[in-house]
Amino acid sequence: MKSLKILVVLTLLLVVSAFAITQIDTFESGYEVGDVATDFSLKNVNGTLVSLADFEEAKGFILVFTCNTCPFAIANEDRIIALDKQFKSKGYPVIAINPNNPEVQPGDSYEAMQERAREKGFTFPYLFDENQEIYPQYGATKTPHVYILQKEGASLMVRYIGAIDDSARDEATVTKRFVVDAVEALLAGKPVEPSNTKAIGCSIKA
Repeated sequence: MKSLKILVVLTLLLVVSAFAITQIDTFESGYEVGDVATDFSLKNVNGTLVSLADFEEAKGFILVFTCNTCPFAIANEDRIIALDKQFKSKGYPVIAINPNNPEVQPGDSYEAMQERAREKGFTFPYLFDENQEIYPQYGATKTPHVYILQKEGASLMVRYIGAIDDSARDEATVTKRFVVDAVEALLAGKPVEPSNTKAIGCSIKA
């Protein structure tokens, strides 16, 4: 009888452990194209809380994990501003999120974000993932790292994940504008090709 109880306990432990590992793997891997993304509520540089649900008229979003300090992120700032100017009026505004821990990277503090947004004249929300809860949900690993979301009923469908274009640093050498092509395809009701590219940038500082 005692052996049976031990066996039952061990079986339960194995089931719980397997479930926990599955949950961890899912969490660490983040979203894939075709997944439904969750909304969030993060503080903008103007002090307000911003959620994707606030943008009732939007057709989708160009969600960019970026920061103040990474050379790759800095090299792409003007491109991010240009994306917002090109697509906001068409229903795909840019939402930028800083995922870095300012204790590890002091130049990515909330105050530094406010200063950078003023300096560059950001035309989009620049949000602080203060508790570092959102970037792991999405699976972002770099700055910059782009996720294009499309509204489908009440759901936010992930339609593209990856880089802004094929030149991480020098805009003059760009030959393929992945995000531009992806959003234009969605606006035309066409499939996004490619829907995945490799994000090149600095690792997120946790």
